[in-house]
Order: sequence, then C-alpha cells, then structure tokens
Amino acid sequence: MLIRSKKEVIVNDLKANIDKSHAVFLTNLIGVGSNDANNIRKAIREADGNVFITKNTLFEKAADGTKAESLFKSLRGTNAVAFAFSDAAAVAKCLYDAGKELKAVELKGGMLEDKQLTPEELKQLATLPSRDQMLATLLATFNAPISAFARVLNAIKDEKENGVEKKEDEAVSPAEELKTEE
Repeated sequence: MLIRSKKEVIVNDLKANIDKSHAVFLTNLIGVGSNDANNIRKAIREADGNVFITKNTLFEKAADGTKAESLFKSLRGTNAVAFAFSDAAAVAKCLYDAGKELKAVELKGGMLEDKQLTPEELKQLATLPSRDQMLATLLATFNAPISAFARVLNAIKDEKENGVEKKEDEAVSPAEELKTEE
C-alpha cells in the first residue's frame, strides 16, 4: 500500500513525463518475465524513452489537465505507459518488436503530440524506419545528383588525359547519300 506522499511523488513524475514527452504509449508488461521486462525497459531507454507501471488511478490523476487526459480516462486492467522524449517511432518499434516475441506485450493506444492514436496507427508508426535511417535516405537522395555529376566530370577528365576523344556518330543524311551516289 502506497502512502500519500509516495503517491504524490509518482503523480508528479508522471505529469512531468507527460508534459515533456512527444509521444505516450499505453501497453502491458504484466505477465512478462523479469529479464524480458528489463530488456524492454533498456531498449526504450536507449531510444530516449521511459516506462512506468503503477495503479490506473495514479495514471488518471497525473493526466488530469494534460494532453493525455483522454488516453488515461477509465483505464481497466493492468497497464504500463511508455514515454518517448525524442523519437516516437523508435519507442513504438521497441514495444512492437517486444509484442512480436511476447504475447503479453501489446500496443493498446497512444498519443503523438496532441493526437490520439489507434492500435492500427501505432502499428504503422512502429513499422516506420528509424529517424537515423530516414535521415540517411534523405541525405543519399540529396547527394545522388551531385555524385552523378562528379562521376561524369571525372570520366571526361580521364578520357582527355588518356588522349581518347569521344567521336560523334557520323550519320549521313539521306540527302547527302544521294549527292555522293551521283
């Protein structure tokens, strides 16, 4: 049984996490072995997130007046909350991957900024590439024309250095063919 002062500390911590997070995910870690739960928590921490497990009433009190108030209304059963402080897709991916291995872990709902997400939308978010992968793809897209241009310039330089000049096709027009035959 929690005493009032500990409950207030938990509620204040939850409220602070709700306010500074970009995304909040409602999930379940009850029924998951301690080693698996620790691995999930570690993966979420590495993705700049945090996981809380406490009573539903404390979740509701912490969410009063915040963006996640509608998410925590009338919670039933056992719940855990994961917060994403920078990369929401990475935290969602940690939970989604854990759910593939462990049946007890499921994405029940969530919030991204101020928008409430359904479990289907959470699955789509979790299957997105990570932020680093998306930035790498964007950078490769930006560099593709520049690198192609550099290769063309290098090929021209190599041809000139080797004394090989590009000869144009000497196509003869039909009118010139007639003149040469006469």
